[in-house]
Amino acid sequence: MADDAAPNTEPQPQEKVGIQAAGFSELTEEPQGPGLSLDLVLDISMPVTVELGRATMAVRDLLQLRTGSVVELDNMAGEPVDLYVRDVRFARGEVVVVDNNFGLRVTEIISPQRRLRELGKGEGGVDKSNKR
Repeated sequence: MADDAAPNTEPQPQEKVGIQAAGFSELTEEPQGPGLSLDLVLDISMPVTVELGRATMAVRDLLQLRTGSVVELDNMAGEPVDLYVRDVRFARGEVVVVDNNFGLRVTEIISPQRRLRELGKGEGGVDKSNKR
């Protein structure tokens, strides 16, 4: 009975596993099945941000901020501001007030070619260095 309580340390035979190549259908230029429609994505929400301007501050200055402090931004009053969709610059416009809320009157849509060029610059296609 002592043999029954001892752990089995002998190597066990390995189970044989069948291996075969994965089968894929050949890719073609023609779409298969029902055509894709833009209707599939029209109700998807996207984060939209309007940027009034930027500033760079030393840690000393950040620590001195209090209620009522004013942070000067790099954009001049009345200068066009940028509208970003998912951190990619999409349009420019002017700030307006609509029923006591800020809004944006779009004055320029950034062309797809320009957006692609800006994407090559890095983060969201925008120079985040605070230099314009």
